[in-house]
Amino acid sequence: MASESQANLHRRERLRKLASEQLDISKDPYIFKNHLGYFECRLCLTSHVTDGSYLSHTQGKRHQQNLAKRGAQSRDGPREQNRELSGANKIHIKKSALKIGRPGYKITKVKDPLTKQLGLLMQINFAEIGTGVTPRYRFMSAFEQKVDVPADRRFQYLLIAAEPYETIAFKIPAKELDQHPSKFWNHWDKDRRDYVLQVMFKAERQA
Repeated sequence: MASESQANLHRRERLRKLASEQLDISKDPYIFKNHLGYFECRLCLTSHVTDGSYLSHTQGKRHQQNLAKRGAQSRDGPREQNRELSGANKIHIKKSALKIGRPGYKITKVKDPLTKQLGLLMQINFAEIGTGVTPRYRFMSAFEQKVDVPADRRFQYLLIAAEPYETIAFKIPAKELDQHPSKFWNHWDKDRRDYVLQVMFKAERQA
């Protein structure tokens, strides 16, 4: 019997092969390769280490649902699109008015005693988080953001969002991250409403 991790790996590989047979990644309007070499999905705002991981993502439930929504919007007439756009703007304004400020957070520098890798452990408390909301994170390059100008290619930004709080961003070195599950991980404690995210940078010899 295959272990759960082996089964998940086999499933992802099967999805990747299926996607590669059906899709031409060069013609995908939603894929974007950032300056760190990661593949981003503009439709779902997710980040992927390899093109295979991105292809597996395109076969997932979330991406397919977003594609269906986008397709439904494109099939509607201009009047319907304008009505939806107007409604979306109103909803956006309403949500912005309900923002309750920034959450409390703590950042700790960490170091792997064996590999000597450096990293950051971020602890954010979302005491007033919305019902059914789970915190999300996203990496952004210096050239994507418009707040810290002029852009400095030596840094990247880690964004963490959870309604109704304002999205917060941490400015971190633009170094390659170690994607191993023991080095890069996040955890959401629903009872304590604490979100913990750890990132580790690859050592120079690894990079």
